[in-house]
Amino acid sequence: MSLYDAMMIGVAGLDANSRALSISSSNIANVNTVGYKTSQSAFSTMLAASGDGGNSASGIGVMAAAQQNIVQQGLLFSTASPTDLAISGNGFFCVNTSADQLGQALYTRSGSFTPDAAGNLRNSSGLYLMGFPITDGSAPGTNPAQMQAINLNGLAGKGEATTKMSLQANLQASDDVVTGYSPGDMTNKVPPTPAEFQTSVNVFDTQGGSQPLKISYIKTDANTWQYEIAYDGDVNNLNPANALIATGTITFDSNGALKDVTDTTSGTGVDSTDGSVNVHIPWSASSGLQGQDINFDMGTYTKTDGFSQFDTSSVVTARNVDGAVFGNVTGVTIKPDGTVFANYSNGLTQAAFQIPLATFANADGLAQVSGNAFAQTANSGQALVNPAGTAGAGSLASNALEGSTVDLATEFTNMITTQRAYSASARIVTTASDMLSELMQMR
Repeated sequence: MSLYDAMMIGVAGLDANSRALSISSSNIANVNTVGYKTSQSAFSTMLAASGDGGNSASGIGVMAAAQQNIVQQGLLFSTASPTDLAISGNGFFCVNTSADQLGQALYTRSGSFTPDAAGNLRNSSGLYLMGFPITDGSAPGTNPAQMQAINLNGLAGKGEATTKMSLQANLQASDDVVTGYSPGDMTNKVPPTPAEFQTSVNVFDTQGGSQPLKISYIKTDANTWQYEIAYDGDVNNLNPANALIATGTITFDSNGALKDVTDTTSGTGVDSTDGSVNVHIPWSASSGLQGQDINFDMGTYTKTDGFSQFDTSSVVTARNVDGAVFGNVTGVTIKPDGTVFANYSNGLTQAAFQIPLATFANADGLAQVSGNAFAQTANSGQALVNPAGTAGAGSLASNALEGSTVDLATEFTNMITTQRAYSASARIVTTASDMLSELMQMR
């Protein structure tokens, strides 16, 4: 090995340690970068084999490269934004440089997503979050070609038609028996037969509107009551334009518990098997609504969990009506499996998107790109896109972010050792230079 070889080895040491310092500097600079994965300096020798066919080497140098530790889990910390997302376990968010998916498909752990002016979720690096739209209650699958940018502005308002209602009420046992009653007398007779008890219930139509129903009761025999359900709005909304939409009979046993419920709307009494009857609202074409069926639950036979008959004032103690008026989106909730639920002002929720996670056979083989993101390579393998919590993918945490994996104490220690190694390499160069100067002065 010549003096020139020694000098070049010293230069290689200077270059390698300069690279190591650059890697430590990058780690320190990104100590607060969300989802940043620290890199380590990987030193390796450079050998130049001798030309005599032996095992000796004519020169030994060193080189340094950044070795990624992408799979290392960072600590999670809470935030106030529901669209801040962190991954606990394996996986990456699927992102794109363009909201229309015409850009580059990338992968990241940086989950600080906020809506842009168009409502698309993108992180602090400007990368758009991709997910599967949920239609008819189910996501389309795991095909990345079906993903689209998650857009919060596209979440429409929502109403829900009433399909079930129930009352918990008491009808006073000592009320007088009314004779000569015929079905419809409390609604259509002129003048109407006075009801002995009456209550109102608002139900919701298929367009999210509130519609009033009036339910009237009259005692016609011992332990026997007749009921009428009438529409309490504009009768022109019905076809036929008749406010009366249902009639029937309720009977009680000697203990005041519900004994039987009969639907007489069609003119023929039909006994209920479970204490509930079907109420059909015949909306007219001019109303813009379709006919609506509502299951009216009056209680359990032999029990007093619905209607009862005791000698106390008639009263409704509880109303339960499903459905809701039209409501606007007030926010989103993101579940650990990646399902994005839209929250509405009427209290309803609806699944709108599913955020998948991408996993790789060798995540450390991904190529690092600008924006704290990674690109797929031959060394990483193909991306496998699955719902969070399945197929080896981790779970999602909303209102949370993943911190950087940089350890400042380790990085400062590395900087000290790198500086010492750099100084030593510089001493090799100066020593070899001094020896060459001595050689040049020989006579």
